[in-house]
Amino acid sequence: MSLVLYGVPLSPFVRKVRLALLEKGLDYQLEFVMPFAPPAWYFELNPLGRIPTLKDGDLVLADSSVICQYLDDCHPHGIALLGHPPEERARVRWLEKYADYEIAPYATFGVFRNRIVKPSAGQRCDEEAVRQALEEVLPKHFDYLDRQLGERSYFVGEEATLADFAITCQLINLEHGGETLDPARWPRLAAHFERMKARQSVQSLLPAEQRMVEKLRTSVSGT
Repeated sequence: MSLVLYGVPLSPFVRKVRLALLEKGLDYQLEFVMPFAPPAWYFELNPLGRIPTLKDGDLVLADSSVICQYLDDCHPHGIALLGHPPEERARVRWLEKYADYEIAPYATFGVFRNRIVKPSAGQRCDEEAVRQALEEVLPKHFDYLDRQLGERSYFVGEEATLADFAITCQLINLEHGGETLDPARWPRLAAHFERMKARQSVQSLLPAEQRMVEKLRTSVSGT
């Protein structure tokens, strides 16, 4: 097995790569590397110290977007993660970046990190940051995504692409943080999220993640 992925399961960016690997039917080994405090040797693989990093033989790649594009180029079988025509590929890349750069700071680093990660590390949850994310920032992003989805099953084309997985990965972290989409306000986005969660690739990861989140919650409550 030549593919080694470095990171942790609850990272939405690691999850995105894991889903890409699963959708492509590729075997891989997950090596745990904690974000924010990686071991010294990890900087030899990724000078930024961030997760994920993928090692494929002698090739080492960082950044989830770069990794997923590499996997799509090298393994054209299965779903086309980036779509086919140039206009589709451009829209996939845009929506993936939208998820990573606009939604992640609030769904993952605003809600999930404050509600789950910080308390488990003995740090205070910043509920004002959570409130701001939920009430002031994320709704306008969800409005946009609901409009972009329209009546389609997927954001771009007729099957799931990296755009769908990137957005779903952020919404999973929002859910891990105890928050869900309002189906009355964002019916199309909420339905899309449920549809994506039902995919075999997502279901193969989600139960273990939910157990991890519950264990972290329990460690804080002491029950």
